[in-house]
Amino acid sequence: MRVALAGAGAFGIKHLDAIQQIQKDHADIEVVALVSRKLEDTLNVAKKYGIAHAFTDLDAALKLPELDAVILCTPTQMHAGQAIACMKAGKHVQVEIPVADSWADAQAVMQVQEQTGRVCMVGHTRRFNPSHQFVHKKIVAGELRVTQMDVQTYFFRRTNMNALGQARSWTDHLLWHHAAHTVDLFAYQTQDEIVKAHIVQGPIHPALGIAMDMSIQLKTRGGAICTLSLSFNNDGPLGTFFRYICDNGTYLARYDDLFNGKEEKIDVSRVDVSMNGIELQDREFFAAIREGRAPNAFVAQVLPCYRVLHELEQQLNVEAA
Repeated sequence: MRVALAGAGAFGIKHLDAIQQIQKDHADIEVVALVSRKLEDTLNVAKKYGIAHAFTDLDAALKLPELDAVILCTPTQMHAGQAIACMKAGKHVQVEIPVADSWADAQAVMQVQEQTGRVCMVGHTRRFNPSHQFVHKKIVAGELRVTQMDVQTYFFRRTNMNALGQARSWTDHLLWHHAAHTVDLFAYQTQDEIVKAHIVQGPIHPALGIAMDMSIQLKTRGGAICTLSLSFNNDGPLGTFFRYICDNGTYLARYDDLFNGKEEKIDVSRVDVSMNGIELQDREFFAAIREGRAPNAFVAQVLPCYRVLHELEQQLNVEAA
């Protein structure tokens, strides 16, 4: 299986490292092309990872006759258009979260997937993190039911920087990117449809043009609720922290660590073949292509999340007007 990776930034590097781990079990997987904005930087990363081709244009990589699949780690605003281009070129595609920054574009990606029949997976990594997998397996087994989720997504990003502290060429977004993780996970863990959603946000940053603080409330058809707090203003601790309040226990997920309500650590090291959510995500992408099936986080599975994000954005637009 020959793969191209587009976007050699912080998340692109995470995928390249993950694929190196996967290659220990599947030597037939090869990254044959790297695509990024700056040629010199792209060539340096390609050399480090032994990648044969380096491009600054995705279309050039898509013309490689040997190419089977593409992983997109490019700026959010490019995701939908590039995912569509990959599928129309006959390539399977995994696009990092979010699949789009508008409901119309998310629907367009879904339509092209249906037309082409290519695998189109979205990087909803929380579905794959062992801590959340542990809870999900108990839910599927009927051992517990989520009644409430309380989630905090906190960063300190008052300038346009990425996770490595490097300047970004695009602007991140609390709603369309970071809230997408939790909106999808809430529906996934409750196994239910979100029927109510409310949002408030703080002032718009004068330079970045985005809200730096946001609060979201969700409710499923079955009555489970979720409260999500997001901020780019929080000066530590950083990351996303989840509290699952269930009918049979409470669980706290902090990155890949999981604790019960008494702060006793739970061993999740045997939940899957790795503790790395990105690696598990990529393993699922490659397995789905091999087996000719829809992957977990298939675009059709995550599309309801983007409908909810659209509804929340509409609420903000009405408020602003």
